Amino acid sequence: MRNRAENQIKLVMIRHGATPSNKEHRYLGRTDEGLSMEGEQALQEVRNAYPSIDYLFSSPMRRCTQTARILYPKQEIFVIPEWVEMDFGDFEGKNYVELRDNEYYQKWIDSNGTLPFPNGESREDFTERCKQGFYKMLLQLKSQNQMNSTMTAGLVIHGGTIMSLLSTFYGGEYFDYQVGSGQGYVCTLKEIQGYLQMVDVQKIEQDRL
Repeated sequence: MRNRAENQIKLVMIRHGATPSNKEHRYLGRTDEGLSMEGEQALQEVRNAYPSIDYLFSSPMRRCTQTARILYPKQEIFVIPEWVEMDFGDFEGKNYVELRDNEYYQKWIDSNGTLPFPNGESREDFTERCKQGFYKMLLQLKSQNQMNSTMTAGLVIHGGTIMSLLSTFYGGEYFDYQVGSGQGYVCTLKEIQGYLQMVDVQKIEQDRL
């Protein structure tokens, strides 16, 4: 990204719509689950309330690509493989009730989620992977637009991806940026003193989701 005042990217980061596992508060990582009927309907009802975009990027997982097609049916989807959800390892598919007697789960909770998931991924590795996907998106934008004007990119991704990107490029704690299904953030990406930084961060909240 070139350091020119006029070269700004507006980012619309949206968490995918609701799935059956989300409703049951289960850890949903690498399981490629689609949206629930209720999740699809909720997105359809508010699809016109989302900001317009010039380019659309998505995690390759079904719950994200389905959301992307519902919200932006006329946009070509550029898939970013690095944006698959975190690998929750042994916690995958389980919820708090099923894990509350698990000794390691209690240790993970006490660590504020900083311990790696057993037989899964660490937050550090996940965040680095999300960053690499973000840089890949910027290269794609450069090839499409030559980065010579303000543009808006939509990112339909996972809650963990949103938390990783915002805590990296905006600051704050990882869990500061938790959002519900279909919610997210709008911000502007700038290059400030040689570093990429997100500014003017505002939350997207759809009351009916």
